[in-house]
Amino acid sequence: MKVVFLCGGVGKRMSPLSEDKFLLKFLGRPLLEYQIEQARKAGLNEFILIGNPSNMERIKAITQNISGGNFAFAVQEKPLGMANALEAAKNILTDEPIIVINPNDVFESTAYVNIIEEYQRDSATSYVLAYEVKEYFPGGYLVLSGDRDVGAIIEKPGKGNEPSNLVNMVVHLHTQPGKLLQYIADTVTSADDVYEQALSKMIKEGYKVRAVRYSDFWKAIKYPWDVFSVMEHFLKQIEQNISPKASISPTAVIEGDVLIEESVKVLENAVIKALCYIGRNSIIGNNALIRGGSHIGEGCVIGYGTEIKHCYIGDGCWFHKSFFGDSIVGNDCSFGAGTVTANLRLDERNISVKVGKEDIDTGSNKLGAIVGDRVHTGINVSLMPGIRVGAGGFIGPHVCLTQDLPEGKMALGAQNYRITDNTLSCHSEPSSLSSLRGAVPCQVREGDRRDSLSATKQSGGRDEINTPSASNDTRGER
Repeated sequence: MKVVFLCGGVGKRMSPLSEDKFLLKFLGRPLLEYQIEQARKAGLNEFILIGNPSNMERIKAITQNISGGNFAFAVQEKPLGMANALEAAKNILTDEPIIVINPNDVFESTAYVNIIEEYQRDSATSYVLAYEVKEYFPGGYLVLSGDRDVGAIIEKPGKGNEPSNLVNMVVHLHTQPGKLLQYIADTVTSADDVYEQALSKMIKEGYKVRAVRYSDFWKAIKYPWDVFSVMEHFLKQIEQNISPKASISPTAVIEGDVLIEESVKVLENAVIKALCYIGRNSIIGNNALIRGGSHIGEGCVIGYGTEIKHCYIGDGCWFHKSFFGDSIVGNDCSFGAGTVTANLRLDERNISVKVGKEDIDTGSNKLGAIVGDRVHTGINVSLMPGIRVGAGGFIGPHVCLTQDLPEGKMALGAQNYRITDNTLSCHSEPSSLSSLRGAVPCQVREGDRRDSLSATKQSGGRDEINTPSASNDTRGER
């Protein structure tokens, strides 16, 4: 039996994160490596990986680090769905049973065990894993005939139109992959559901498809904020483990289950609280605070006085006295001193994020920024809740960003100020610290005061330095 990983898709809903979802790293390893590991725990060692032209080399590099498995590869030239992916691999698919996997779904090895056990005691053509949900999930739903027989798969029916509470997990065992490919070739649909339609046609023509229930951990990464659930899943598996090759200051505080990799430096008075992962070669600066369940990648610098709360941080990111809360950050970013992510609306309602033309409710009232790769900010930058910053984006000093910044764009704030003659004078010029006790404070001369008041009236009687717009007042940070 072979396991087929469908790695050729493009996750448009994950913008501005440009990394393929299954290549995101958790605890220092790409997600795909964990997926293969879970299959091997269930006794499976034959794999077919279907990638695309841009990620195939990285997929192959991951498999080279895994001993004992047999790997074959196929390239899906365009991201045209599951059916197209299987057609791209038809030359290496045989009549041997296959298990089709979406590598962006995170689950336990019991998923494989459950479906294989059902296959071994039953005689259906195909088996699909079914997961019971309590709220709407934007995926496929199973329509059952009886307790186990699948009557149809309805793809993304929309909230309120769900035919059942059983979601179709993409862990599918097919005993006759050649027959499935025949039905795929004969299926024409305008929607992106050729695979599901082909299965439904097989069911109508008498082929048995069984639902196999699964209730252990499962999380599908569809949107950027789904990374939090996967991050928390991995963080819960760690115990306190500090590499002997790490350098920890005697005055640093490390509480609870924290995993610190080799060559990490934790400087004086830094505080790291469970649950937390610190990737190798990272530096946690003086008086930094990391809390709330955070995942810091390799080669990061968490600078003096920076606070990181419940964040997923990629590799090579630098923070200069900043606050990042409930945020997701890509790779190779640099944040100037005073950069702050607001992670809570003032009205404490759920935070929505614009995905395409649609505002998606994240289901949480705590969400900071979602930041792509190679983003730079100047000093004193504010990012409002749910703001997305595209890869390569630059944000100038003192900008309060209240809308998404597209990839490769720059946001600069307009500063308004006047330069006038100095109307202040001091009656004394202290020459030493000791004379400060008797120093007379600076005063404005009466004539200069009149000049100053006149200038103020001419400017409209107000400070001309820009302030954030009133629309920002509905959001805060905590």
